[in-house]
Amino acid sequence: MKLLVVSQYFWPESFIITDLCRTLRDQGHDVTVATGKPNYPDGQVFPGYTETGTQVELLDGTLPVHRVPMRGRRSGGAVNLIRNYFSFVWSGVCWMPSLLRGQTFDAIVVFAPSPLTMAIPAMMLKRRLRAHLAIWVQDLWPESLAATGYVRNRFALSLVGVMVRWIYASADTILVPSRGFFDRVARYGAGGKTFYYANALPGESVSATEAGESVLPAELVTLLRRDFCIVFAGNIGTVQAVDTLVEAARLFRDLDDVKLVFVGSGSRLDWIRERVKVLGLTNVVLAGRFPMTAMPAIYREAEAVVVSLNPDEIFALTVPGKVQAYLAAGRPIIASLDGEGARIVSEAGAGLTCPAGDAVALAERVRALRAMSVEERRQLGAAGRAYFLEHFEAGQQARRLVELLDLRIRRGRVADV
Repeated sequence: MKLLVVSQYFWPESFIITDLCRTLRDQGHDVTVATGKPNYPDGQVFPGYTETGTQVELLDGTLPVHRVPMRGRRSGGAVNLIRNYFSFVWSGVCWMPSLLRGQTFDAIVVFAPSPLTMAIPAMMLKRRLRAHLAIWVQDLWPESLAATGYVRNRFALSLVGVMVRWIYASADTILVPSRGFFDRVARYGAGGKTFYYANALPGESVSATEAGESVLPAELVTLLRRDFCIVFAGNIGTVQAVDTLVEAARLFRDLDDVKLVFVGSGSRLDWIRERVKVLGLTNVVLAGRFPMTAMPAIYREAEAVVVSLNPDEIFALTVPGKVQAYLAAGRPIIASLDGEGARIVSEAGAGLTCPAGDAVALAERVRALRAMSVEERRQLGAAGRAYFLEHFEAGQQARRLVELLDLRIRRGRVADV
């Protein structure tokens, strides 16, 4: 199958869409990517790239990646994000048709975390290329905008709702990574063409024993091996309930060997640094950001991993991407989540859960996990790994995507006749 993947985010940024594209390519499909300039999460365009101009490169020497001009997120904030979002839409509409001139595709797949507006260039390409358009929705708009606080005005949110309905109406297929999304997507007229399609990761990358270890500072490796380290990995932003994590660390500070290790960066990193200083916490470690190749080594040395979100109805419908990564890593999970994310951890038998935003309960789960035997914790990790291989492994998910798209395309042709 010939696939065009449109996403504002792509390698060298750390998003699951890169792994899916590689997997599809390795399975023999013809994959092309149209994207922007890498700048997530710090907001500054990565070395080797500029905000201006188009660029074409080959991922791994074989997978074409077309990049359009795009303004970086800069230091964050609503204004900078709006400019970042708009610049990708504008450049995509203006530049993608010429970059892809003469090419044909069976389907266009939009990887759509926020902003959903990144689907707009793909909508224009659908008409020009006469290809099936599938949107893989990762965030629910306008609900997620309200939950994060970026948009509070009800009239503005209603306008976003109108835009969402327009985008969904233009798609031939809507893919959602959580079954909790179905009712919300149906509100905007896409119920009859919506399908569950879980986020996925390659099964083999997380089991590597040496990959990426050379880039880890010796002091971090020593810390991970010496103490009972619980790792939080990924974006440290407004929705990850980092205040709950820090407060829980304060509550279990009497456990001398237990450390909460943040691996990543984001808009709330400075807040954590200041809060840790004010509280005088010695059990919170800010390790910094590392490439994805280093994460298997970090997970392997951690005693457990933790995932958290704010206590909001919209986040209860969401399965954070790091849940799959944690399951794949085969480490015990502490999930400070409501709804779908907590359900998966519990169903997998992969760890302990507690309500989102409840620092007292989170601290209690840390104590409970620390009190377990090594064998009990090993069994939790093994159960999570087995659940991952059954439900979220990239190879089988890539095959399922192609089968689903092929079925939808053939049904669409019959309907046109």
